[in-house]
Amino acid sequence: MNQAPISAEAHRQTRWAAPAGSTHVLLLRHGATEGLRGEADRFPLKDGHGDPNLSDDGELQARFTADRLINEDIHAIYVTTLIRTHQTAAPIAERLGITPRVEPDLREVFLGEWEGGLTRVHAALGDERWVRAVEEGEWGHIPGAETTAQLIERSMRGLEKVVSAHPGERVLCVVHGGVIAAVLRAVTGANDAFGGADNCSLSHLVFIDGKWRVRCFNDTAHLGGFTPTTHRPNEADLAGWVRPQ
Repeated sequence: MNQAPISAEAHRQTRWAAPAGSTHVLLLRHGATEGLRGEADRFPLKDGHGDPNLSDDGELQARFTADRLINEDIHAIYVTTLIRTHQTAAPIAERLGITPRVEPDLREVFLGEWEGGLTRVHAALGDERWVRAVEEGEWGHIPGAETTAQLIERSMRGLEKVVSAHPGERVLCVVHGGVIAAVLRAVTGANDAFGGADNCSLSHLVFIDGKWRVRCFNDTAHLGGFTPTTHRPNEADLAGWVRPQ
């Protein structure tokens, strides 16, 4: 029996598309923050959490991210209680004409006695409690800190509130490295595969019929290649840019 030839066009590969009604969440880690000059010069605290400003590099990273997202169909932007997320969101919100909303449950892990930047000091000194926390993926080894389980529960509660408020929409959440790791750990079951999200990296999750799907993690295409480089702004880059207060 002669059969009509099958058209290659009829069976071509296509880009994946989520079913109608799915909610897309873009998790954006904040830009790089200012450095800690010494143990006596701790960052100011906001509700007990260290609250540093973005560095010049971080401000430029945020602007690169705004360029990346300008053509995306984003319906809402969320930030946390900490200023680095507000400053990162500012150029994006301005370009998209969206006023960010605050979701406190998406704030960074509470680091107890090591808040205000002291975690950086203990990490640099190779403190055995820090080494153990990293090796085991357990924040609770830091004195007075949230446990990893507590962080996961809080982060997922915050994310679920966002999703409930935006069914079928695309939402940008400007959050923190610890939160991104906690969320991806919760939705994938991977123990600690998602640590180390870069500053201003994007991770894409989709909520479909009550289940999560991870589309990408740590996308930094807007910041350069795979080989790490530091983007040093110059006067032309920052012309007209005012740091949000």
